Amino acid sequence: MNKVEILIIDDEPQIQKLLKINLESNDYSVKTADNGKSGLLQAANHPPHLILLDIGLPDESGHEILKKLREWYSKPIIILSVQDNETDIVRALDNGATDYLSKPFRSGELLARIRAAIRRSENLVNKETKMVFDELVIDLAKMFVTLNDKVLKLTSTEYNLISLFAKNEGRVLTHKYILKEIWGVGYQTETQYLRVFVGQIRKKIESNPHQPKHIITVNGVGYRFH
Repeated sequence: MNKVEILIIDDEPQIQKLLKINLESNDYSVKTADNGKSGLLQAANHPPHLILLDIGLPDESGHEILKKLREWYSKPIIILSVQDNETDIVRALDNGATDYLSKPFRSGELLARIRAAIRRSENLVNKETKMVFDELVIDLAKMFVTLNDKVLKLTSTEYNLISLFAKNEGRVLTHKYILKEIWGVGYQTETQYLRVFVGQIRKKIESNPHQPKHIITVNGVGYRFH
């Protein structure tokens, strides 16, 4: 079985070295680039399975590199940045980032995010129709959801919302993105509307809706589904 290939686009030699050692010790194949131009060239010549992209690059903003990559590259891109303000995070996610980690971060968390992103990418390639999250099963082909083998009664909007979450397992979805995908462009500012529906779904799928394990709130940004 071929190794998963990861491209690191980051201009900090120490960060590059630490990431490379950590990832290779976990059986990933790693390539590095220390600026945006080099990163774009490497990604185009030999597309990796996943890209780790720094926002603060010396030649061009990582936000711009992200937009250029998303013109053709559909696999996961995880942003690594010292910037942790909501505006910067939301901008990256809205431009197509799969996930976002603020520096400094724990290696265990990064590895978990990478595994989730790659698993989701492979599921999309394999056109998986039944997605299992412990006791929760979402059957995309038959269009129903079961919890502990019992079919849940969901409205069409609730089903569309939970299937969107499932297809983006592990990825932070912004309020704007979710509202656009489920209700359309005219609803992109209706965050309270979304909050009501998320609350309804949590009551149906979570053992404790006040401490959810499936639909996780990312304050000021959106939601992550596990």
